[in-house]
Amino acid sequence: MTQSNQKAPYYPKSHLLAASGVAALLSLALLVFPSSEVEAKKTTLNLELEGGTDRIIQEKDDLRRAPVTESNDSPFAQIEGQSENNSAGKDADKNKELSESKDSPPSAPAEPAWKSVTVGKGDTLSTLFAKAGLPAALVHDVLANNKDAKQFTRLDVGHTVEFLLSAKGELQALRIKQSDLETISLSKNGKGYVFKRDLTKPEMHTAYAHGRIDSSLFTAGKEAGLSHDLIMALANIFGYDIDFALDLREGDQFDVVYEQQKVNGRQVGTGAILAARFVNRGKEYTAVRYTNKTGNTAYYRADGTSMRKAFIRTPVDFARISSRFSMGRLHPILNKIRAHKGVDYAAPIGTPIKATGDGKVIEAGRKGGYGNAVVIQHGSTYTTVYGHMSRFANGIRNGVAVKQGQIIGFVGMTGLATGPHLHYEFHVNGEYVDPLSAKLPMADPLAGADRKRFMAQTQPLIARMDQEKTSVLAMNKQQH
Repeated sequence: MTQSNQKAPYYPKSHLLAASGVAALLSLALLVFPSSEVEAKKTTLNLELEGGTDRIIQEKDDLRRAPVTESNDSPFAQIEGQSENNSAGKDADKNKELSESKDSPPSAPAEPAWKSVTVGKGDTLSTLFAKAGLPAALVHDVLANNKDAKQFTRLDVGHTVEFLLSAKGELQALRIKQSDLETISLSKNGKGYVFKRDLTKPEMHTAYAHGRIDSSLFTAGKEAGLSHDLIMALANIFGYDIDFALDLREGDQFDVVYEQQKVNGRQVGTGAILAARFVNRGKEYTAVRYTNKTGNTAYYRADGTSMRKAFIRTPVDFARISSRFSMGRLHPILNKIRAHKGVDYAAPIGTPIKATGDGKVIEAGRKGGYGNAVVIQHGSTYTTVYGHMSRFANGIRNGVAVKQGQIIGFVGMTGLATGPHLHYEFHVNGEYVDPLSAKLPMADPLAGADRKRFMAQTQPLIARMDQEKTSVLAMNKQQH
């Protein structure tokens, strides 16, 4: 067997010791820092010692940790930086929490809060309290504590009741906005509940409306933008001259200048009629509102004569005349010819009946075929009779004084009546007179300084009605 002449390579002992040290260091680095850079160095070395001692020493130097402050690119620096930052961040957060828990004041108690409940159909104050989470027994305590608190029991559907409740749910206050101009409230104090009424004073502006009668005054008034109250006021102003149940005709017209109430530029209501004109059957009536120096307010014609007469024409608003004054009418119940010495106004049971003039009640009670009736004496000349009432108004009894327009009773069908209506009679010096044709006495006209002041106020109002009406008619003509 031939022995090979090739000799194994000889490495100095110092080299082998260096290589062993490097290998040990690499193993330790791989265990502690398994990074991609270390992997790369491992691949590069691969224990290739052929490069000589200088190569090994250089690679050994490459494994030394670079100072953190020198570079942020080294994975060693990133790992150590993250560790140190995380530790520092945790310490800072912990110190912050300790500082806040030491320096921050305790949490403030919850403030009282408002809770709103809308009034629905059939709701009472008790049901609203229940909806707000309050005991029903509390309602009695609140109402008994303050006499004005009973105003909270007058609830309108759609209104909002607001409750101020403490953090424990106890009632601190409640309030209701009655209208855009009025809010009522109750606030709790040491002694109970204090009532308060807040009123907002509106700005007054003037507005104009024009209407034409096609079917009724109410329909025409609504189409002209007038409220129910303004329509009723218009009828009352001209009620001395026009019977709105009998005299209205298609084509009649009216013009109105009235007060408009506004809050922050928004209309919240209407005030009085300042001036009005009504054309009925081609005849023109004009009325202007005037308040004298003593504070009395009334409506006058453009020449200063009073619109007010001692009597209004009709005691029932907008009722239908079912039977006129006649000396030879067939009585519907007795079935024989019998004089009908008054006027019958057909209206639903419960319709209000007004006194047609100032006077004194001389009879109030059951009166034969008249049923429930009221008789009013107006001075020494005039007497009026109101029959078939369903009931009398509060306070109406013998001997009491009444004012023109005051409600004295309500329409019914007591006595000899086939249906609900008012039988109205007008007597002059004891004689029966047709209420629809009787010449009614006038109130006194303005005179002296009052008349001069009235005329100065009247002219601008009448001029505005003329100007506005011309504009409205011109616009209507263009549209058609």
